[in-house]
Amino acid sequence: MTSDNSENNPVDPETGAQGEAAGESLPPLDSEDTGVVQEAESIVEEASATDQLAERTADLQRLQAEFTNYRRRVERDKQVIKETARASVITELIGILDDLDRARAHGDLESGPLRALADKLNTTLTGLGLTDFGNEGDDFDPALHEAVQHEGEGHDPVLGTVMRKGYKLGDRVLRTAMVAVTDRVGDKPADGSEQEAK
Repeated sequence: MTSDNSENNPVDPETGAQGEAAGESLPPLDSEDTGVVQEAESIVEEASATDQLAERTADLQRLQAEFTNYRRRVERDKQVIKETARASVITELIGILDDLDRARAHGDLESGPLRALADKLNTTLTGLGLTDFGNEGDDFDPALHEAVQHEGEGHDPVLGTVMRKGYKLGDRVLRTAMVAVTDRVGDKPADGSEQEAK
């Protein structure tokens, strides 16, 4: 019973008195002291609530930013997939364009339903952003042109014979042009070597 008695009646460290007598030595709280205690408790609760609100707000802002970034990434990925699919389909149609160009060169597309089909296909592909390049007389660009033959010294190369057109979709090269390269014929070379000779 002594252990139960000591648990129920704690010892006051200042006086050494045990039991309720130690608690009786404290003066009772008046209404003013009670108000101060309640005010302090409410301030602590408000501070805790404010901290929790700030923490929850930060969590929500972080989630919102993550979702916004996710949405942008998905849109960007969808656009890349769309462009890749478009380029893949158009690349497969380039062989048909080559056949139509050969038919046009032989005069088979001057009239009739095949001409209408060729014109419609060209209009549709141009509307999707397909452009051709590699015309005779254009400057040679190794990034755009595949030189299979070269005539001249190579000081100022231009396209001579175009054996196969090149195609671009926007800035993306779908196929390089197959060309024969020659030197520029004209009054003045592009590098100004004529003036040095004088």
